[in-house]
Amino acid sequence: MPHDHHDHDHDHLSPSGHPYRVDNDAPLSYWQVMEIAIRELMIEKGEVTAAQITAQIDAMDARSPANGAQVVARAWDEPKFHAALMTDAAKATREMGFDIGPMNLVAVENTTAIHNVVVCTLCSCYPRNLLGLPPDWYKTRAYRSRTVKEPRAVLAEFGLTLPAQTTVRVHDSTADMRYIVLPARPAGTEGWSQDRLAALVTRDSMIGTGLPKAPE
Repeated sequence: MPHDHHDHDHDHLSPSGHPYRVDNDAPLSYWQVMEIAIRELMIEKGEVTAAQITAQIDAMDARSPANGAQVVARAWDEPKFHAALMTDAAKATREMGFDIGPMNLVAVENTTAIHNVVVCTLCSCYPRNLLGLPPDWYKTRAYRSRTVKEPRAVLAEFGLTLPAQTTVRVHDSTADMRYIVLPARPAGTEGWSQDRLAALVTRDSMIGTGLPKAPE
């Protein structure tokens, strides 16, 4: 499943020896024209500055699974925050500086009895402020449909084989609902700092298609 897509975007060298790519000079779409018009109008009216737009784009580009890893590590380390996260994940993460906007965020916790996995059957709804851009496989039709029908088979393709007695729960993200999996804390990490714990948290473990790294 993680390797169901193929990268055909190979670089070719130009006569000068530099990588060659086809120019992206196709006509702008309707929505691209509208975005440019609205952005320029808002700048002209003083509602926002070009610098503010650039700063927001930079902030969006900087989002990565490291954000979610901080949330998970804190939940592992602080019982009070763990309770707050499970009660209202949007509020708890917002107080850490990770605002997912108007969407609701739900944290689902993995245990020895229950394993949670997240999918978006419609498109690619995903908690980007916590996990960055969704991986290519998350957006494929195969993942979106098969995870609902045969989650154990999909997880096995990621290298994750669960005990028969473990219940697998599939959560379907929507336009106004996002999920983050709180993976089980690895054994042998008692007394670790939150930074050290965060280093064990992987993107896939927060989607449910993987587990945290084992402590060395």
